[in-house]
Formats: sequence, structure tokens, C-alpha cells
Amino acid sequence: MRIEIKSKNRLGISQKFLKVFAENTWNLNAVEIVAEYIFVDFESNKITLQQVNRALEHITGFIYCKEIDLLPTESREKHLKALLDRLPDPIIDIDNNGIIVAINQATKLLLNKNPTVLIGKSIDEFVDQNSNELLTPSSMSLSLTFLNKPYIAEVTPVISKNKTSGAVITLKNLNKLGQQISLLQSQTENGIHNIIGHSAKVKMLIAQTIRYAELDLPVFISGETGTGKELIARALHDEGGKSSAPFLAINCAALPEHLLESELFGYSSGAFTGAQKGGKPGLFEMASGGTVFLDEIAEMSIYLQAKLLRFLQDFTFRRIGGTREIQVSVRVISATHQHIPELLDKKQFREDLFYRLNVLSLTLPPLRERREDIPLLVEHFISHASRVVGSLKPSVNDNAMQLLKSYEWLGNIRELQNIVFRVVANNNSGAISQSDVKSALSQFSRNLNLHTTNKSMNEKVVNEEVFYGNWEEEQENFERNLLLNLYPEFSTTRLLARRLEVSHNKIALKLRKYGILKN
Repeated sequence: MRIEIKSKNRLGISQKFLKVFAENTWNLNAVEIVAEYIFVDFESNKITLQQVNRALEHITGFIYCKEIDLLPTESREKHLKALLDRLPDPIIDIDNNGIIVAINQATKLLLNKNPTVLIGKSIDEFVDQNSNELLTPSSMSLSLTFLNKPYIAEVTPVISKNKTSGAVITLKNLNKLGQQISLLQSQTENGIHNIIGHSAKVKMLIAQTIRYAELDLPVFISGETGTGKELIARALHDEGGKSSAPFLAINCAALPEHLLESELFGYSSGAFTGAQKGGKPGLFEMASGGTVFLDEIAEMSIYLQAKLLRFLQDFTFRRIGGTREIQVSVRVISATHQHIPELLDKKQFREDLFYRLNVLSLTLPPLRERREDIPLLVEHFISHASRVVGSLKPSVNDNAMQLLKSYEWLGNIRELQNIVFRVVANNNSGAISQSDVKSALSQFSRNLNLHTTNKSMNEKVVNEEVFYGNWEEEQENFERNLLLNLYPEFSTTRLLARRLEVSHNKIALKLRKYGILKN
């Protein structure tokens, strides 16, 4: 029986209560004292509340006693256990010797609800990590294998008297981690319903995308820069049967070879100097059950192409520095803006890999081949830009729209969006004119000649172009705009220098000169 005793806060009163219990030979399982309250758990169930009340009522300061279900610590433990059992991630509590002292419901589910398999045993028996590495004075994250399954472990130390007396280990499922990363990567506007256009080519593209989405096969997307390759890749994922699984994207041109390899395949603990303790899972591992989008795959080195080809044969791989074979189930979607046949002829892209990736193919039309969609895109981008800028939505006059429709748009939809945003940001009249568009276009180096498919329009624009400075000033303006336009598309200055066929030092000096790259 458990009882709560209320008394006045008087010195020595607790000892008087305990003396009475001893005189009556009432054995106690537990006693808790909190300010004016004493909580007692009697060993025998034969003791009645009336007996306890009669034994204590003669003590000065005694107020009342009543029966309770749980002692305060028991109540707190039940609430804490209920809280931990509600958490979806497995949680393991170990002491300073690495012995498992507690687990939550999610961990029990991994053991078919048999907690005795773990409780009281060393954590070393179930993980590929030494328990000493888990008992650190500060919180950390690491990759480990628990019951032969890979997880990301969040380790929180238990500190007592400035010493680590244990640790609480939270296991994060790699698939769930991949879903979280997928959400962070996702944009507010993706999916098949956000592909804007009513031209015949766009309608055909949408129909093909919906059809391919249901087929769990690799898809190769080709198209010029700015045509929306990632949007199509996301639509393929969202419209298929794996829409609730992770969608992870990586730009193969954005990372050097060794970093791209570790991002894709992960690495084991101690694989190289500076490697994260416990290793790190790669995108293929985290996206298991979902989709991996390899953007600009033509930039991948021959070495990585060979490793990717080996992976695509049976979807097994080893982490860098690892010995264990890992098998995953992912759909691979790849894309490039480069001309693949030319790369195949030059042996810069493996032909056997291309056949693996190009089971299904989609070719995205450039904007100049779907000019009837430009008014719809302009309307969409103006609405978005107006919300961002916080201004009223301006209208577009016919001459301005004609110029937008006749322009070459080498940067395609991305370039159109950039120009529209710039026009809206600088607009004060509430109406966008042809001169507003021309002014925005003139700020881009590739637009100085204002390429158009309509010769008369092209001549008119060139004749009306205004130059504001001398030869040197215009040359600097050209250089600045060229670098502003191209620099964001390249991950390093060396790649940009290779693209422009000049030295790396020259590119670095120019970027610093125009304040694009800070010292």
C-alpha cells in the first residue's frame, strides 16, 4: 500500500513518523520526503489506511494521510516512459560500462517486443562500435550498425559529478533521414502540375513524364541549361509509386571527384584523414526505396562512372574504406545539358553506363521552341516576383511581350525568370514597357546583341541599343555581366576558367576586381 502523509513543516517530524512505523513492525519498500509531505510504500498489503491514521494522529503536526497509486518517482518514471514510447526512433540508455539499462517501445519493436535480449547486456554485442567511443563528454552524431542494420546515432552523454556516467543513444533510420533531407531539398513548386505551358511539345512532355513515372526504370533527361530538368525529375518521382519515399538530388559538377564519391556511396570510420567518427552514409543508402537524381552526370569522372556502372548492375556497393556489402533499392534519374553523342565519340563518357542510364529518355525543349508558352511563364513569374518584392502586380504591354517572345533565351526558363524578376523589381509605373525589358536584357553580356529569331525585330533592337560609357567601360561591363551570369553555374573558379578557356588566375583576378569573389 502506498500513502501520502501531509504534515506541518516541523523539525524531526519525519523521524517521528518512521519511529511509529518501526514500532508497529511495518516494513517499508520505499520512502520519499518532499517538503511537508512523506510518501510511503508499505511492504504488506494487509496494512489499512485507518491503522496508519490512528498510529499517526497523536503526533503534533500531523494533518492527514491518504492512499495513492504511485510514489512521485514512480509517477515521473511512468510519464517519462510514456513519453519515450511515443517517440518513433529507437532509444537506448547505457551506463558507464556500456551496459544497456533501458530501452523504449520503438527499440522493443526491433526485437519483436523481447526487451530481455538487450537489458543488462553490453551494447558492444549489438553494434559495430566500441562502447568506449559512445561514452564521450559531449553530444555527437555518428553512423553505426545496430542488429545488423545501419543507423545514424545521436549520442547524448549522462553527466554526473562532472563525469560521464552513461549515454542515451537515439537511432535515426537512414530512410527517414533521407526523407528529411528530401524535404529540405524540395521546393514549394514542383510536380507535374507545376509544369507551365500549353504548347504541343510541353503537352507531349507531360504525357511522357506521367507514363514514365509509373515505370520503376532509369530515366535520362537531356536539355539545355535552364529548361527545368530537376522539375521533371521531381515530377517523375512524385507521380510514381515512390512519392512518399526520399528524393535526393546532387549536382555532379558541383563537387570534386573524391567528395562526390563519398556523397554518393558514403564512407566508413577512419576511411581517410578527417573522416567523421563512425563513418557517414551516402545518398544511395539514405534514398533506399526512393529516387536519386544525378544532375549534370556528364561532369562525372571516368573513375566514378565505372563505380556507378558497377552499382547499377545489382545495386550493391561498399562504403569508401568499408568491407561490408550494402544493398539498396533506388531509382536513378540522371540529366545533362551536354551533347552526349559527342562525349561518347571522345570517350569522355562510358557507352555502357549511358545504356544503363538511358533505359527511358526525356528531351526537354528549349524555350525558343515553345514560344507560345512565354506569356504563361511571364504571367507566373510576374505574380511570384510581385509577392517577393511586395509590390502591386504590373501589366505587360504588347510591345514588351513581343520582345520577350522573340528573344532567343539561351538560358531558357531560368533566364526568363531572372529578367522578369529584374523588371518587376525596378518597375514603378505599374506597367512593363518594351524599354523596361530592353534595359533588363542589356545588363546581361550574352544579350548585348539581343538575339532574336525575327530579323526585323533584331535590327530594331540593335539600332535602339544605348551605350553609356567608352570602350573600356563597356568592356568592363561586358566582363562583369559575363562573370555574374556564369559564375553561379560553376562550383569552382577552375571549372569556370576551363569553360571560358582562360587561366584560373585571370578568372580569380577578374572575380575579385568586380567584387563577385571576396578576398
